Amino acid sequence: MLKKYLDRMKPHFEPGGKLHAFHSVFDGLETFLYTPETTSKSGVHIHDSLDSKRVMIIVVLALLPCLLFGMYNTGYQNLLGSGATEFPFWSIMAYGFLAILPRIIVTYVVGLGIEFAVAQWRGEEIQEGFLVTGILIPLICPIETPVWMLAVATAFSVIFVKEVFGGTGYNIFNVALVTRAVLFFGYPAQMSGDHAFIATKPILGLGGTVTYADGISGATPLGQIATANGGDFVIHNIIGQPISDWDAFLGLIPGSFGETSTLCILIGAAILLFTGIASWRIMASVVVGGLFMGFIANTFATPTYPASYLTPLQQLLYGGFAFAAVFMATDPVTAARTGLGKYIYGFMVGVIAVIIRTYNNGYPEGAMLAVLLMNALAPLIDYCVVQTNISRRMRRLKAKTEQAS
Repeated sequence: MLKKYLDRMKPHFEPGGKLHAFHSVFDGLETFLYTPETTSKSGVHIHDSLDSKRVMIIVVLALLPCLLFGMYNTGYQNLLGSGATEFPFWSIMAYGFLAILPRIIVTYVVGLGIEFAVAQWRGEEIQEGFLVTGILIPLICPIETPVWMLAVATAFSVIFVKEVFGGTGYNIFNVALVTRAVLFFGYPAQMSGDHAFIATKPILGLGGTVTYADGISGATPLGQIATANGGDFVIHNIIGQPISDWDAFLGLIPGSFGETSTLCILIGAAILLFTGIASWRIMASVVVGGLFMGFIANTFATPTYPASYLTPLQQLLYGGFAFAAVFMATDPVTAARTGLGKYIYGFMVGVIAVIIRTYNNGYPEGAMLAVLLMNALAPLIDYCVVQTNISRRMRRLKAKTEQAS
């Protein structure tokens, strides 16, 4: 019935129709719901039902475990910090849902609104890349990020990082990470410290109010390490209890909304790898790079970063490292594209992320900056790989020619 209705309305949006000015909007809705019928009829084209919109939808499905757990962890951290002794599941989920919903709505309204307007202005199809970006942005930001800041940073990133370069497929940097960077460097007080990562206000009577009394700290584990003074330091939760590696793996720790649970991130990674959407080369090399640099930092400890802080494995469990390895570094638009280049690109993301964490006092988390830096270097890596292959084949051809003569 829906398809018949769309077919009946379609002529009104075609050239000459009374609503032709909104052709891009109609086309975006139609191709979101159904596979486009306009395909090539001849030539050397490969026909595949898995178009870019379906790819984006699969990525969104892979992000759902992180989103759902982020709802739970938001309510859980709120109740834990308010001194509650009982943690009703559905109340916690309702709290987290109501906390993240306005942020998702604002991000999509601002980002898609700009993309719709640009598509209408250019007379082009509406690109589908923001389907993923719109959910990534709330997941990688602290839950207490003001909504208006999200709107400003999202608009800046979509306009100056994406649309200025031509839209989806042409951006050099990951749009969601640039949004996070704009927020961090533009509003550092609201994006770090004890109060950014724990929802403090009750919503519709659910949850308690976190008052940050003595002994209560909402800083992330990496934030706690950044302010530590060495010695036998122990990472603790919001009420001062030690955090185990199992807690970190499950994600029951303060952090950005969707980045805390390594378990849920691994579920998303399995979905992306099973469907062939993401590159296993990049994921694996990011992990290897993080473990390698974590081993170096742990073996050659410094007064700034003693060996007792984090083991190489813990480097993968805390902060946004795992999320960056699975969902950020594997972005096919901004990552390296050659086979060898993917290994180099991913390895350097892992190495640089840990370097920033361990040898920089000003910024406790390095995953975001590592991916953005390697986004800038990805074209150079691919160029060097291609030129090396060309040179090697030219030498091989020259040697065969000399032998033949």
